[in-house]
Amino acid sequence: MPDNTGSTVVTAEEIRSRVRELTKAHDPATTDPVEFLGHRFDAGLAWVHFPVGCGGLAAPRALQQVVERELAAAGAKPANPFRNPIGLGMGAPTVAVHGTEEQRTRLLRPLWTGEEVWCQLFSEPGAGSDLAGLATRAVRDGEDWVVNGQKVWTSFAHKSRWAMLLARTDPDLPKHQGLTYFFLDMTLPGVEVRPLRQATGQAEFNEVFLTDVRIPDTMRADEVGKGWAVSNTTLMNERVAIGGGESPREGGAIGPVAALWRERPEVRTGGLHDRVMRAWVEAEVARLANERIRQQLAAGKPGPEGSAAKMSFARINQDTTRLWLELTGEEGLTYDDWSMRRVDLGGSDGGRSAGYYYLRAKGNSIEGGTSEILRGVIADRVLELPREPRTDTKLPWKEIPR
Repeated sequence: MPDNTGSTVVTAEEIRSRVRELTKAHDPATTDPVEFLGHRFDAGLAWVHFPVGCGGLAAPRALQQVVERELAAAGAKPANPFRNPIGLGMGAPTVAVHGTEEQRTRLLRPLWTGEEVWCQLFSEPGAGSDLAGLATRAVRDGEDWVVNGQKVWTSFAHKSRWAMLLARTDPDLPKHQGLTYFFLDMTLPGVEVRPLRQATGQAEFNEVFLTDVRIPDTMRADEVGKGWAVSNTTLMNERVAIGGGESPREGGAIGPVAALWRERPEVRTGGLHDRVMRAWVEAEVARLANERIRQQLAAGKPGPEGSAAKMSFARINQDTTRLWLELTGEEGLTYDDWSMRRVDLGGSDGGRSAGYYYLRAKGNSIEGGTSEILRGVIADRVLELPREPRTDTKLPWKEIPR
C-alpha cells in the first residue's frame, strides 16, 4: 500500500473538516449513493492512505476510522464492500501500488463507486495451487499484447468490466520470472465467460477463455517480467479480505449454531455441548486475531499473517457448518433449492439451509489459495523454516514437465 513518506502530515481534525465540507456540499440523505461515493473519492476520503488524487490523502491508514465515524454521524450509509468485493479488496491496492498515474486516474474512481466491477484472472485448469506454472500467453505485437489462454474459478467475471490478469510473456525464463501483470478490459473482443455450476446448485464462479485478445501496453502493470511481484500484492490483500474481515461476536456460521443450541434444547447432548463450546471458542479466538491483523494493517502492508487468517477461517467454517448440519438432525437431509442461478453482486444467501452452507464451505480451503499452499507460506515467511527442496524454480518454464 502506498505510504505517506515525505507527505504533509494529515491530522484527524483535518479529516473531520473534510467530512463536514463533503456532507455540507452533498447531503448524504438526498444525494444519489453512487454520486456521493464519487464526491467522497474526490475529497480523498475513499482510502485516506492512498496517494492524493487517487481517492486518498497520503495519510496514516488509521485515520480511515475517523472518516467512517464522521460519515456515520452525518447520516451517510457505510460503503458496502460487496458492491465490488474483488475490486475493492484486491484491485484497488494493486492499482495504487503498481499502476501508472494514467491507470490510477482511469481505474480507481469507478472501481470505488462500483460503476465498474472487477474480477481476478489468475487460476487455470493446470495452474491453481502452483500459480507460477500458468500457461496463458501474452505476446508483444507493436503497442499491444496478444493474449491466448484459459482461466478458471473466476468470481463475478459475468459482471465485470475489468480483470487483473497474470500471463506468461517469456517461456524461456524460470516460471516466476517470465510473468507479466495486466489490467484487462473484459469487453474486448475475444473474451468469453462461461458459468461453472457448483455442488450447491449455483454458478458462483466462471471460466474465462481468451482468444487473440489485444491488450494495449498502456494497461500493463509495472515492468515486463515483474508479474509475480505484482501478483503478491494482490494475493496478500485477497487473503486478508477472505480471512481477516471484520465480524461481530457470533458472526458467521457460529451464529446459527449458537442460536440453535439455545433455542432447541432437544438437540443437546453432552458430547455435542463440548463440540459447540469448542467451536464457539475457536470462532471468537479467530475474530480477535483478525482484529489484531486489522490493527497491524493500519501501520502498513498486509503480510503473511493474512495467510494464517484465511487458512484458519477455512477450517473453522468447515467444522462449524458440519456441526450445524448435525444439530439439525433429519432436517439436514433435505436441501432447499438446487436450481442453477448466478450469484449477483452484494447478493447474500442468508436464510438458506444448513446443507447449503455445509456444501459451500467446502470451497473455503481452495479459494484464495489452498490451505496446503498457505501452510507453506506460513512455514516459510512466518516461522522461517527451511524450504522444501524444489527442482522447478530455476528451469526455463518451457522445459518443466506438464
